[in-house]
Amino acid sequence: MKNRNFSLIIIILLLIVLHISPTYALDSRELLFREALNFSSEGQFDNALDKWNDYLDSYPDDPAALSNRGNVKLVVGDPKGSIIDQNRAIELNPSELDPYINRGIANESLGLWLQAKEDYLYVISKDKENFSALYNLANVEGSLNDWEKARSLFYEAAQYNPGFAMARSSEALANYQLGNFEASEKELRKLIRRYPTFADARAALTALQWSKGKSGEAESNWIAAVELDPRYAQEEWLLEVRRWPPAPVDDLMKFISIK
Repeated sequence: MKNRNFSLIIIILLLIVLHISPTYALDSRELLFREALNFSSEGQFDNALDKWNDYLDSYPDDPAALSNRGNVKLVVGDPKGSIIDQNRAIELNPSELDPYINRGIANESLGLWLQAKEDYLYVISKDKENFSALYNLANVEGSLNDWEKARSLFYEAAQYNPGFAMARSSEALANYQLGNFEASEKELRKLIRRYPTFADARAALTALQWSKGKSGEAESNWIAAVELDPRYAQEEWLLEVRRWPPAPVDDLMKFISIK
């Protein structure tokens, strides 16, 4: 079978090229892999899991398929099964970095911060510009309440991928948590100018402006933010899924409570 990258995005891009301009007939193995991958990329995760299972029944030592199935298992609520698949993918091809990141994410979902941190640090030791590992490590440091280290890592992730808006917003939120309000506001305003429909930056600026007593601007940003993504009104989602620091969450919840 032809070489495949582990990265789901890279594999998808490769398949798009093959779809546009195929140069060879896909064999049955490649077709089954492609079918499973298509279900994954389309968000049909139950179907994807069935197809990955079918594929791995026939080709159990394919590390790319194992890593992809592990990602699907995580999405459908089986993080321990995901870790088993990522472990096997790493065992089969220890030089490939993506399964380490995928395993780190699964460990994070279980609150296993130190295990996740170990995986991300390993990836960064091999590829210092891996912005995904840097960003994920920053989230782990935030969960460990080291917001200064988190801020620095979010900054690094954004430097290696300047279009990574969530990393820049996360850096601004870390500055908010650390009391660096001027730097936080400056970055959030830059993000909103560049990405007017970026709900994360508008919600963060809402909290910051309200904390400074600028209720009018807070209100206008909040109207835009909550229309773009209503989840920003949910405290649990902000803390557990989006992983905001506690200070901006507290301020935003206070703002919402008086409305």
